Formats: sequence, structure tokens, C-alpha cells
Amino acid sequence: MDGEWDNVLEYVVDPLDPEFINLPTPPLSHDGSGSPPPLVSVSTTFYPGAHHQSLSPDAVLLSSDHVFFYVHSHILLRASDNDFHSLLPPPPSSSKHHDPIVDVPESSAVLNIILHTIYDMSCAHYSPSFSHLCTSVKRLPYYGVHPKSCFTPTTPLYTLLLSHAPLYPLEIYTLAASFDLYDLAVSTSSHLLSFPLSSLTDEMAEAIGPVYLKRLFFLHFGRTDALKRVLLPPPHPHPPTDSCDFSDQKRLTRAWALASAYLAWDARPDLSTCSMELALRPLAEHLACGDCKHALEDRIKNLVSQWSIVKVP
Repeated sequence: MDGEWDNVLEYVVDPLDPEFINLPTPPLSHDGSGSPPPLVSVSTTFYPGAHHQSLSPDAVLLSSDHVFFYVHSHILLRASDNDFHSLLPPPPSSSKHHDPIVDVPESSAVLNIILHTIYDMSCAHYSPSFSHLCTSVKRLPYYGVHPKSCFTPTTPLYTLLLSHAPLYPLEIYTLAASFDLYDLAVSTSSHLLSFPLSSLTDEMAEAIGPVYLKRLFFLHFGRTDALKRVLLPPPHPHPPTDSCDFSDQKRLTRAWALASAYLAWDARPDLSTCSMELALRPLAEHLACGDCKHALEDRIKNLVSQWSIVKVP
């Protein structure tokens, strides 16, 4: 097993082994048929011997694909505002008991992410799929866990989701918008600069919602306006010389106006500084004056510097 299935161990249950004597398993066959002992799938993080926070687990969650997760009820209840969807039974009065088994309507891959989130642990080493990550976030409210409380730039799930932003920027932005996860939306928005807003469907717009849709549009429009502002001023003229007076320098001003207008006409919020230089540096090939070439070089450097510090989010 690899990837997400690495969170599962298979135990052969031996009734004489005290480590597994309390494992909730089907009874062994005593019919003399010689059938092998049953296999029980158990989480490799939330297993019977795990001592998270130096405490032994006191409850067992059983996923929809029959994987056991041994957990601490007080940790789950503390993170939830609906008693973990009222699934956890009250604490037993006797110390001699089997841990209660709770059926949970999640696959082991999704439940594993949810539990790691509640325990504030990283599940990155399991390499969960992007689909399972999104499903886990959407299912947190079912268990009374507010995603907003789990998503800050320092939390493991925030970091893991953000690592998928280059490939799934719109999906993550939409997910962030649906739960008002501002920091995640801002961090993801830089990957949406190349996204054509005209391709947004009604369904996409509805999923994002009016507030974050407005922010996305303003991000694009603001960057485009900023690009036009920094492009507009031509190179500074140099003091007139015998070979190049103010009239001669107008050729550079006109050439700059044409080149910058070309860039501004097709202005994109993700325009790279490299593209700027490729469009403007060839102007020097038509200049005979060394001072004009120096002025052009300084203007391009200044433009690149100004554009690079324009706020992305």
C-alpha cells in the first residue's frame, strides 16, 4: 500500500495477545475449520497504542470502508460545537470497558485528514489527493468544526492545501470563499492572475459568492490599471547635445509611446517583467545617441522595479 492507504495497518487478531485483547473484532472461529484469523484494518496514526498528548485513546471511529481510528473523545468534543455530530457516547462510568465504536459516514482517507486537522497534525506524509482534501474541509462543519478555526498560515492543512494552488487555484479560491478563509484566498489569488475572467461560468460565480468574486475582479482590474500607470511616462530627456537636441529625442518618446501602448492594449495582470523587457529593449536598436540609449535603459529598469512591487493580492 502507498499514498493515502499508508494510513492503514492490518492486524491479525490473536485473542491471547494482550495488546489486541480489547480490539473490537469479530469472534474467532472455533469450528475446527482451520480458517485464518480475521484481519482488522487500523489507522497507522490513530491506533490502540498511540498516546497523543500522553493519553490513551478512549473511543473508536469506524470509517465507511471499515478502518478503525482510535481517538480521544475529549479532543474531538473540544474542537466541535455539536458534540461531534452527537456521535460520541458519554464517558463510561467504569474503567473496565471496551472503547465505544462509532460508525462514521466518511472514507478512511477523508476521516484521516479530518482527524489530523482536529489534532493539529500534518497528514502530508500520506500524500492525500486534492479531492480528498477538499472533501475533508467541506465535511468539517458536519462534525461541528469550523474550517475558519483550522485555517491560519501556520496550520498544517492550510500549508498542504496551498501547495496545490499552482494546479488548482480556482478550486482552492472557491473553497476559501465558501468558508470566508481570507488568508487562504489571498495566498491563492496570485495564481489566478492568468485566469481569464471571461471564462467564469454562472455556476463558478455562484460558488465563489459576491464578496470574493468582487475581490477577484478588483485584483485583475487593479493590476491592469497599475500596469498602464507605470507604462505611461516616457524616458527622461537628457540635456541637448550637438548631435541630439530635444527635437531629436522626440523619436524615442514616440517609439516608447507606441511600444507601451502595445503592451497596455493587451495588458494582463500576470504580465511578466521579462515580457516587458522583450517588448521595450529593441527600441535601443534604432537609437544612434548614447545618452538616449542610457535614458531608455534607466527607464526600463525603473519600469521593471515599479511593476515588481505592485501588490499582487
